[in-house]
Amino acid sequence: MTPHPDVLARARLLTDPALGTSVVHALERITGRPARRSHGTGPDGPFVYVGAALPEPLRTRDLVWFHSVNAGTDALLAGGRWPEDALLTRTVGRMGERIAQYAAAWILAECQSVPEHTAQHARAEWRRLPAEFVGGQTVVVHGTGHIGSAVAGLLRRLSLRTVGVRRAPGGETPHFDHIVPAGSAEEAAELGAARWVVSTLPSTAATERFFDAARFTAMSGASFLNAGRGATVDMAALESALRTGTVRRAVLDVLPDEPAGPQAPVWRLPRTVVTSHSAGITADEDVVTDFARCWEAVVRGRAPALTVDTARGY
Repeated sequence: MTPHPDVLARARLLTDPALGTSVVHALERITGRPARRSHGTGPDGPFVYVGAALPEPLRTRDLVWFHSVNAGTDALLAGGRWPEDALLTRTVGRMGERIAQYAAAWILAECQSVPEHTAQHARAEWRRLPAEFVGGQTVVVHGTGHIGSAVAGLLRRLSLRTVGVRRAPGGETPHFDHIVPAGSAEEAAELGAARWVVSTLPSTAATERFFDAARFTAMSGASFLNAGRGATVDMAALESALRTGTVRRAVLDVLPDEPAGPQAPVWRLPRTVVTSHSAGITADEDVVTDFARCWEAVVRGRAPALTVDTARGY
């Protein structure tokens, strides 16, 4: 629920102790009030909190708004009961652009045989390798929100055919050539036609192990790139698909269990690269810019565009 402007006017500003000084000063300028770094206790009366996590003692009726410095809020919502009527917003910033560049980089690297050339260089081996033309091939993007749309937009400019997969109908999707419902026969057909499959899915109860044996089997040799959340992938099913060849390669920026220790099985998956949750690192400027936009909306009595539906998890 969007807090009433009168309540917002008298709300205290609390910040996560981990936030940088420059960010805190910027938040003070935006809100016109001093910030107090919170170590787990809140003030008497309404307050706004900006940070990565919400300590249990702050999950009270006095919390009117929490702005997350991260794009994903699954860990935040799983951390305990969410205060009734408290607004939750998130930071997206330029994450869509960053993840789009990440996806494009790995797709082009595969087309130009970068992994093979790198291996040949290590062996001091001279052997010409053919390049694969990216134009006209199909990429299936799971998730058609802010990040998925940015991915599709950049890949479409590289002349790929972009297919979006989503669970809920509705909404504009200008960067996709085609949209299919999740779990439909159309999705299975597009997975079979895809050269690449990119996931930008959030972690919710509905997306847990979304990429299962059936979806990986349907891919028929596509390369799989996960820049969403690790919990959306059944890792045993992915390993089986990599070993049988229904998945050609995997690039995993996120894992079900992070960080992965040296003995984690993921390091031994064939034709797989793990990039340690670095595809869309949030910058301080993203936090400040998105909070400012949310603040302006709330002051005007509007729901910010970056509001999270706490029931759905995104």
